[in-house]
Amino acid sequence: MNNYIELTEKYSPNNYSPLNIVLTEGKGAYVKDSEGNTYIDCVSGFSVLNQGHCHPKIIQAFLEQSQKITMTSRALYSDNLGVWEEKVCKLTNKNKVLPMNTGTEAVETAIKVATKWSQDVKGLNAHDAEIIAMEGNFHGRTIGSLSLSSNDQYKEGFGELAGNIKYSEFGNIEDLSSKITSQTAAIILEPIQGEGGVNIPPKNFIKEVKELCDEHNILLIADEIQVGLGRTGKMLAIEWEDVEADIILLGKALGGGFYPISAIAANDDIMQVLTPGTHGSTFGGNPLACAVSIASLDVLIDESLPERSVELGDKLLKGLQEIKSPIIKEVRGRGLFMGMELNENAQEIVSEINQQGVLCKETQGNIIRLAPPLVIEDKDIDTIINVITGVIESVSTKELNEK
Repeated sequence: MNNYIELTEKYSPNNYSPLNIVLTEGKGAYVKDSEGNTYIDCVSGFSVLNQGHCHPKIIQAFLEQSQKITMTSRALYSDNLGVWEEKVCKLTNKNKVLPMNTGTEAVETAIKVATKWSQDVKGLNAHDAEIIAMEGNFHGRTIGSLSLSSNDQYKEGFGELAGNIKYSEFGNIEDLSSKITSQTAAIILEPIQGEGGVNIPPKNFIKEVKELCDEHNILLIADEIQVGLGRTGKMLAIEWEDVEADIILLGKALGGGFYPISAIAANDDIMQVLTPGTHGSTFGGNPLACAVSIASLDVLIDESLPERSVELGDKLLKGLQEIKSPIIKEVRGRGLFMGMELNENAQEIVSEINQQGVLCKETQGNIIRLAPPLVIEDKDIDTIINVITGVIESVSTKELNEK
């Protein structure tokens, strides 16, 4: 294993701090490392693998398309782009969709569309248009996406970023209302903040945000890249509040763990601001990505994975909440998306959980994030609960004895 790590460290810049585990195989909710150890994967590529590792239906779609045509660029039509677009539009209840490649590209596209909409439709000067983002968000690391971040550490040293960004406290509708001006073009939010710590807003918050947007003629942008496509128990996480955003961003599980594809979906009254030459992507919507994405969406629907996420997520949440320990501050979640917030740094506890065969990662220093593939089995939920319970109890006993 060390050879793989040493080789990677030798040629990689120091912008990642991965776990010292080298994965070589994956199937369903399981992964195997280079030493032959098997784990239940509760990272899932940060929700890329909602359909599980190497789903046979997605493999088949990948193989069939890869032997026909994989790339055209948008200078030409392909025979499956329209099929994919129709499927995504029906899923999001929108009539236009623009494919990109990565989540951060979808965010960049939304920033461009919202800004241009504010000029062409709302009548603002595009240079003065403001976007309000939520504190604790994560929308990506390109310059535009990074500009939305309230984390100064992420932005330090990268020079002048996109301007006219305001930040509002996630879940505080009064604070958000106070930030709106006549120059506000859009409000962007994750219905549940992932990187921020699986932060779930108060009930009706998103509904109230939408009401503010409608009142002030502002676009609501829902970043569903990590929390969408069944992860929280609904196809879109915003559906928990029965709210329809003006712009919906998809990514990660949209490609089923096989091929990067993302999307921005909206109605024509918004998308009409894009005209030939205003935006594009060489690889966006290529035939291979579309074939994989069509199969990935079919798996989510045909196998009722959002419903499965609710059922198994309820069991996992209840099991974790029953752990009694002064180490635990709060356990929260929706569907198969959990955050276990600790009263101390989570790194050593995460390391022990990993050694016990449950693969997970901390976020924000003290929060254990759990997001297994939605194809996970009921018995694996029991294993996750038992492993984490054992580790927490062991650490609690150790700390008590040391005192």
